[in-house]
Amino acid sequence: MPAADTLDRIDLQLLAELQRQGRLSNAELAERVHLSPSACLRRVQRLERGGVIAGYRAEVDPERIGLGLTAFVRIRLNHHDAAAVADFAGSVNDWDEVVACHALTGDMDYLLQVVAADLEHFSSFLLDRVLARPGVGDVNSSFVLRTVKAMRGLPLPAG
Repeated sequence: MPAADTLDRIDLQLLAELQRQGRLSNAELAERVHLSPSACLRRVQRLERGGVIAGYRAEVDPERIGLGLTAFVRIRLNHHDAAAVADFAGSVNDWDEVVACHALTGDMDYLLQVVAADLEHFSSFLLDRVLARPGVGDVNSSFVLRTVKAMRGLPLPAG
């Protein structure tokens, strides 16, 4: 698996181009990074095999598919033993509304990014699923008013 310190300038250029436009043909990608198509394909395949490129997906606009509400939900668990943490993590992975979940340091244990159709859908999700989970001690929600910057790729180290 390539480590960050084994990625050269060309690898970083490939990653930058693919983060900008993941559907580039191999020929166009090769041209942009000044490689032959065969050398470009070998490098991309190496990055995929090594897990540096974790996958490809379409970026879907949530509002255009009826998901007009985004919220961040901070959760504190009552217990932090391995079983309680595993149980909560298992539940989170079953909740389609949760598009990201992060374990935190500080006064809350988890931060969930939740998308829902509307406030009614969110309320149902929160009351019927999150608060119904045993071990959930405290929940605090904040609603997104406007997205100023969304993830468009990772900052890559200088090559």
